Amino acid sequence: MKKSTLLALAFVLAGGATALAQDAAPQEVTYVEDPSQGYLFNRFKDNWFITAEGGANIYFSHGDKERSTWDRFGPAAGVYVGKWFSPIIGLRAGVNFMVTKGLSDIRTVDTRPAMINGKYNQKFNEVGPVFDVLLNLTNWWCGYHPGRKYNCVFYAGGGGYWTYARRYEQDAAGNWNNGKWQRNDDRILTFRAGVINSYNINEKVQLALDIRYSGLDNHVDEAGNAWNRTSHDLAAFLGVTYLFNKREWNAPVVPVCPPAENCDALRARLEAAEGRIADLEDQLKNAQKPVVKKAPLATIYYPINIFKLTKKDVLILNACAEVMKDNPDNHYVITGWADNYTGNDQINTRLRHNRVNGVKKQLLKDGVPESQLTATINDGNLVDLGEKYVALDRAVTIEQAQ
Repeated sequence: MKKSTLLALAFVLAGGATALAQDAAPQEVTYVEDPSQGYLFNRFKDNWFITAEGGANIYFSHGDKERSTWDRFGPAAGVYVGKWFSPIIGLRAGVNFMVTKGLSDIRTVDTRPAMINGKYNQKFNEVGPVFDVLLNLTNWWCGYHPGRKYNCVFYAGGGGYWTYARRYEQDAAGNWNNGKWQRNDDRILTFRAGVINSYNINEKVQLALDIRYSGLDNHVDEAGNAWNRTSHDLAAFLGVTYLFNKREWNAPVVPVCPPAENCDALRARLEAAEGRIADLEDQLKNAQKPVVKKAPLATIYYPINIFKLTKKDVLILNACAEVMKDNPDNHYVITGWADNYTGNDQINTRLRHNRVNGVKKQLLKDGVPESQLTATINDGNLVDLGEKYVALDRAVTIEQAQ
């Protein structure tokens, strides 16, 4: 096959293979959010909230167990502003108020004159700023889902309280006044932790049950220095939260490529085309290699109608015989030729046989084994360059067999 034809076929097949590959490619790529990649932080103005809560607390300090449990409950409330920085982490800050009730061994400005089991009634109003770090356990452990109704949030934080108490004083007649609320001279610190059980009413409003523990600096309520002793408080609140601006979270967007419906047929066609391309490439490489035809060992030329060898021809055949005997594994083909421009088929056939037999006889005489020789004739012209060059067609060729 000609080189240009091979190139054309290879081009056509390569174009077909490319078309098959394009047909097999997905036609459309979609982009979706992938929660497995995590969630992105929103803008600073997003995911803010405000919370208002109210409830009750019970105070635990020195000697409080001697006061009726129900008498130790007091009201509590709070207002907060906060922001979620991710579906898991948030912060809030606000103002908290609570009433603490207990007993004291000593009478101070904040105690009533009435006594219980030898101890003074004690009541404080505590109000002050607080802040908390929020951790959404549900989103952390179960993954974020926009439509989830319930969330469990753990928080921990701290703050400080100003203390207000009634000042009970005795007049000159020995009577106790009703006592006026005034700020005490002490400020106490608090650390706290709790769990918020939040339920989403809709995308904007949440109801929550907040269970909280607080540790507080103790007021002086017993003989001796008891200021550094920590007292405790347990509280429960019902709260309402309103969510501002963007309330949900976005995951990173990733491309999704739809799978091909069925690639088996296309794959088989593509493999067949690639095989044919490889075969044509091999043929093209072989076509580009130069064809080297091994020259005859010798060619003996004859005049018209002559088949006898000259002395010069015999010398040439002597040299050929030496080569053949030095290479006993090689086999040689002796071919008799005559031109087809002169004489007739009968004469030319006889000339071909006589010429090839004469050469074979001389080689055998020079000692070449007959097993190395094959004598044959060819009815065509040796060079076939036309009648002007018929002398080149009257010959015997000696070639090494392939």
